Amino acid sequence: MTALELSRLQFAVVTVYHYLFVPLSISLSTLTALLATLSHRTGDARWQRLTLLVGKLLMITFAVGVVTGLVQEFQFGLSWSAFARFYGDVFGPTLAIEGMLAFFLEATFLGLWWFGAGRLRPALHLATIWIVAVGTLLSAYVILAANAFMQNPVAYTLDPATGRARLGSFADLLTNEVVLAAFPHTVAGAFAGGGALLLAIGAYRMRRGDTAGQWVRLTRVGAWTTLVSGAAVALTGDLLGKVMTAVQPMKMAAAEALYATQSGAPFSLFAVGAPGAKEPFFSLDVPWLLSFVATGTFTGTVQGIDDLQAQYVAQFGPGDYVPVVPMAYWSFRFMIGFGVLATVVAAWVLWRLRRGGELSAGHVVDRWLLRLLWTVPVLPALAATAGWLFTETARQPWLVFGLFRTADGVSPGLTPVEIVASLAGFALVYGVLAVVWVRLVLRVARTAEDEPAVAEPEPSDRPLVPAY
Repeated sequence: MTALELSRLQFAVVTVYHYLFVPLSISLSTLTALLATLSHRTGDARWQRLTLLVGKLLMITFAVGVVTGLVQEFQFGLSWSAFARFYGDVFGPTLAIEGMLAFFLEATFLGLWWFGAGRLRPALHLATIWIVAVGTLLSAYVILAANAFMQNPVAYTLDPATGRARLGSFADLLTNEVVLAAFPHTVAGAFAGGGALLLAIGAYRMRRGDTAGQWVRLTRVGAWTTLVSGAAVALTGDLLGKVMTAVQPMKMAAAEALYATQSGAPFSLFAVGAPGAKEPFFSLDVPWLLSFVATGTFTGTVQGIDDLQAQYVAQFGPGDYVPVVPMAYWSFRFMIGFGVLATVVAAWVLWRLRRGGELSAGHVVDRWLLRLLWTVPVLPALAATAGWLFTETARQPWLVFGLFRTADGVSPGLTPVEIVASLAGFALVYGVLAVVWVRLVLRVARTAEDEPAVAEPEPSDRPLVPAY
């Protein structure tokens, strides 16, 4: 493999691994804040215990996410320094803001929330976790704005002397139509992942025979979160698909392997074809659906790959502007399929828990459901991974669409041996981190206490509380 191919592989491994934890951090921070609010308003010890449980999961995930996020940022200097020079003036402000939010605001107030229990006034203590939740969402938005520039470059000028992109308006960067559509879609997917994790833990405790009402509550919270988020993912994905078609029509054409421009284009649920062939042997189609997804009308015209290739050659010069079509086609369907499956499972769990019921190991369907529910968090993770693979690979051969090619972004002088060595090191460290995260999450799930999460300190031991 060439240095370019290995650099792309390395960045893909680092990014995909990091993004396993990002959605959980986003969703668990808000879920912890919501549970803490319920505990604060009701005084119910069961909400208090669940708040502590979800808070522990957040702490574990946040720690791993920060470590893997740092490695991802280092990639720009390690393997993609040519791209960093071109993009640095645009990416720099967003990276600085994200760093301040993640490493200062989020980490500081997460520590205040964790160690301030029983020491800070209840309302002030509750405010700390809400600051974490809001900061996490702001951090996600800023990073998505940086990525949106790569999909649809806006608010920039090109330096005629250096050829570097310079940021023209930070406000325009933050209001890029791609980030406005991608942010709600990404956050909805994140909540689907967090909800699935809580659903799996609640079902696991019920399978162990724990009859405490808090586990049924946790299962319901997780299932409702996954179900509502799944619906939100579909709605926001529809909007994002139309924006994507407008700014990157080749991506939508590759998602359907549509080579010829067509009005009233169908959407294939499943297709089989020979490698390199433009027509499949078999395709199960939904009439007119692709046109509706792409344009909002069932008779809309969707540009095909062949016409777009000719258009880009005329616009950008000779070259191959077609991404790897099988990758785009199947990643798009895996994204949808895994997301729908997680939503269906959540709906089934809620149906079984209706009217105060619970999943029973004595019920033949429930018994198998309880055995399999521990895999539910994998489904949103696979959907998110497939979504990002589609988003990034179907943009090729561009790093910044229409401005900067992937082949021009690799660090000069970088050798394949150096990339392989660093990739092996990352894989080893990430393997250790994966084992640590899984073991810690399982330990939290197994040993969650049935006692109040925060005991009120004795009067003689009560610490001093600042007047503010």
